[in-house]
Amino acid sequence: MLSFLRSKFPRPDSAGSTITQINERRRKLAGLQDGELKCAAERARDINEIIAVTAVVAARVLRLEMFDVQLRGALALANGKIVEMQTGEGKTLTAVPPIIWYAKDRGSIHVMTVNDYLALRDARWMGGIYEFFGLTVGCIRQGMGSEERKHAYASDITYATANEIGFDYLRDQIALYANHQVHRPFAAALVDEADSILIDEARIPLVVAGSESDQDAIVFPVDHLVRRFRPLVHYTLDEHGRNVALTDAGVEAVEGTFDRGNLFAEENLALHTAVQNSLHAHALLRRDVDYLVKNGAIESVDEFKGRIVQERRWPAALHTAIEVKEGVAPKVQGRVLGSITMENLLSLYPKICGMTGTAATQAKEFQSVYGLEVEAIPTNRPVIRVDHPDVIFRTLREKEQAVLEEIRREHEKGRPVLVGTVSVEESERLSARLGNIPHQTLNARNEEEEAAIIARAGERGAVTISTNMAGRGTDIKLGAGVAELGGLHVIGTNRHESRRIDNQLRGRAGRQGDPGSSRFFVSYQDDLMVKYGIDDPKLKHNPESIQRMVEGESLDIRNFLHKYEGVVEGQRQAIEQRRQGVLTGATLSSTELERLVSLTVIDDLWAEHLAAITELREGIHWVELGGRVPIHEYLKEIHKRFEDLEARVPEEVRKRLAEAKTGRRDPSRRGATWTYLTTDLPFGNLSDRIARGWARKFRRWAT
Repeated sequence: MLSFLRSKFPRPDSAGSTITQINERRRKLAGLQDGELKCAAERARDINEIIAVTAVVAARVLRLEMFDVQLRGALALANGKIVEMQTGEGKTLTAVPPIIWYAKDRGSIHVMTVNDYLALRDARWMGGIYEFFGLTVGCIRQGMGSEERKHAYASDITYATANEIGFDYLRDQIALYANHQVHRPFAAALVDEADSILIDEARIPLVVAGSESDQDAIVFPVDHLVRRFRPLVHYTLDEHGRNVALTDAGVEAVEGTFDRGNLFAEENLALHTAVQNSLHAHALLRRDVDYLVKNGAIESVDEFKGRIVQERRWPAALHTAIEVKEGVAPKVQGRVLGSITMENLLSLYPKICGMTGTAATQAKEFQSVYGLEVEAIPTNRPVIRVDHPDVIFRTLREKEQAVLEEIRREHEKGRPVLVGTVSVEESERLSARLGNIPHQTLNARNEEEEAAIIARAGERGAVTISTNMAGRGTDIKLGAGVAELGGLHVIGTNRHESRRIDNQLRGRAGRQGDPGSSRFFVSYQDDLMVKYGIDDPKLKHNPESIQRMVEGESLDIRNFLHKYEGVVEGQRQAIEQRRQGVLTGATLSSTELERLVSLTVIDDLWAEHLAAITELREGIHWVELGGRVPIHEYLKEIHKRFEDLEARVPEEVRKRLAEAKTGRRDPSRRGATWTYLTTDLPFGNLSDRIARGWARKFRRWAT
């Protein structure tokens, strides 16, 4: 569990009395001239004073008045909490006072946003306030050069996506010269859409890769064979359709086609792996659900947002198998030089806080994993949205027919309707069945049009069918006369595994006291019901109970996997410290050449270590068959391998230094590198499976 320092500022007995004091100070400051107000802003160090000054400056610079609920949210953020504020309540402005306070108190702060557009928008939008306080603001965007990035990170306040910050961190870890590094020491981070970054994407590894390609021509004949495989004949799926295994007939087909005596022999490991990846690509991953084929490339679709995830790939060989399946030219994958999860990246900050529209349902997870409390901030105006009970159907077809009828019924009244679906495929299927009702479809295939589509989604008679991408970071404003008709009506075509995703969709309606309504349609054939509710008749009639069960199991798995990941992260930090000493000269080298050789040796041995760990994790679950405990064997083995790595460094440096002096090796030539996101254990088939099994055991013991 991570440990975070508490903020050092006066904490009165109640938020109410503090807000009263802030508003009193705010009224006095409002009488100052701009010059006097700037002096007060630059002198401000106490959070209460900073909030009061910010409120006055925001009114002058942006013509925005801060509500009491925003002041309360600012106090909670400054106190290192996760703040839950509903859509339309002004989270961007709420964050400004604590951002200023952290920048002054800790020297700098990173503000993590979910995309480049918001990073640039918010940095510019709030920039005038920061200037009043004498603070500098930078913004990181894709495509920027290293000098631009270094300048932006040198600012008091830096807006950027979490991914860009992480990729820059990884590139810094393989820099050959200290002045090529762009980051300075981390001080504090404020995370926008905190549930997305800290929970949904927390275990997605960010990767920096390079060196030689690891592609193998065998993927093409393997794909040709697997296309002819039939389920239950050549392979089987597990009960939840998340893993696939060859049958005896499938094994015989592979051995016969490739003239291999025993597919499970060590010398056939590459073939066996290629077959498994091809099976996963064909049997488990669905086009227009898990990924799109767009502009001649495979584009991964985020299951929580329904958007294309830029720079995300599946683990190298699996991604190649998908490309071959779809007839797309395979991309070079290369060797992994470094990797870090978002969860571990955030642990490098001495102080973090965050805000989101949906956090309360995951309060236990924020506390147990990050040591962060959740504070739900009330809305400025009462929520009058009507959330209707779920309607449950026997079949998927019956459910979709009912959804279409509800759309037509509300459309005839003139009310705008937003329909939230789980995939591109489903959104387009519903669109095709709507017939002559004018509507817009928003999904990962046309996400460039999102702003224009959402801008019209609250107009009279508008019908918008969307994936989860319309469930976060968007503000649907009602058109003229729509409030009198009942406001926006939201339809959810499925319950998701997380209640937060459903709440995000509901939250599109009823902002700032607007009228609105929502209703979810569920069938026993939905993924959630099939996976988790089929064996328990009681659960089948209560999707929210299934969601609570799934959320609990996910938390158990996350906590269990900390044991697997924590040791490797400790090793990564140890090797980083050793490398940084060489890079900066803190660890003396006899020559500049020896310094370069030492750096490349550390990088190469660490890359080998990462590859070995991946291979170990792939097979560690088999030790359970021999009566041994997988996690004990895993931890023991990676500890031994890391000791071997450390012992090899001096010997390898001496060897390569001799080669460099004779001109046989140039340590300064690394070749191209690139960064991307991957999906760690995309089917829960490695340590996730072990963790899930133990989670079930723990639950049985507890009951």
